[in-house]
Amino acid sequence: MKNIPNIAFRSTEGLNDFDFQNLSNLFSRIFSDADHHPTQPHRISFFALLIVTKGTGTHQIDLKEHKLKAGSVLKIAKGQVHAFQDNPQYEGFLILFTEDFVLNYFSKSSINLISHLYNYHTTSPLANDKTGNKAFLNQLISELNAENTYAQKNIIASLLNIYLLRLERKTNNHKKQSHNSKYYDTFVKFKNLVESNYTITRNVKDYANKLLISTKRLNQVVKDFSLNSAKSFIDDYVILEAKRAIVSTDKSLKEIAFDIGFNEVTNFTKFFKNKTHLTPKAFKSKQLKN
Repeated sequence: MKNIPNIAFRSTEGLNDFDFQNLSNLFSRIFSDADHHPTQPHRISFFALLIVTKGTGTHQIDLKEHKLKAGSVLKIAKGQVHAFQDNPQYEGFLILFTEDFVLNYFSKSSINLISHLYNYHTTSPLANDKTGNKAFLNQLISELNAENTYAQKNIIASLLNIYLLRLERKTNNHKKQSHNSKYYDTFVKFKNLVESNYTITRNVKDYANKLLISTKRLNQVVKDFSLNSAKSFIDDYVILEAKRAIVSTDKSLKEIAFDIGFNEVTNFTKFFKNKTHLTPKAFKSKQLKN
């Protein structure tokens, strides 16, 4: 039975939380000896930045295809499902880093502002900043090649932190930052709970109880960071997981329905159609035609 592969962090340099790879070297390796096919959807357990320096191409994240060109940077969050194109015709770099790297080396205020790290549901993964990318890559490569490695990981993290903040500013240059950092930890805990418990419950009260807060407070927190109610956030994630499974596995609708917490396929179909205006079968047929 085909499932979406879960890819764990693995560094080419033997590190356990950060890696920097030239795409030319990566493509020559992963297309020949990977334990999963890189052009097929696979879920990552870490964060990734794909920075294009030359050429054009595409990359798929959560069923959506993004066009790449020189200057593009694609942000892939932990837990997202992505896939490389066949025979990529672009050059650049791939930066991989774990959640521990973020939590250990980024400031809390930075994590709050870099929304795509933990709230990819409502932000675009694609940005373009040719000049900024070049400056960042030059600094990062210089640091990685430095003979004196004192505090190197801290410096690398600082460079990455500043780069991501600048990308965020470029994306949000017309938006006012209004998030209440006091509740950011609660939002992240809620998001993590949803991702690990959505097959068990879609009830907002259950999540509020786990967080030891009222459903009213939980809704306020979630709306502040995602513009959605807690219930909508939960349901949207269930739909996303359903879409991932429908398109990227060979499981039957009955199996998918059971996997995501529905005892009856009819209830799953009704839920899916109510949220997407398509039946699961119609959605799969539409995706196959694209």
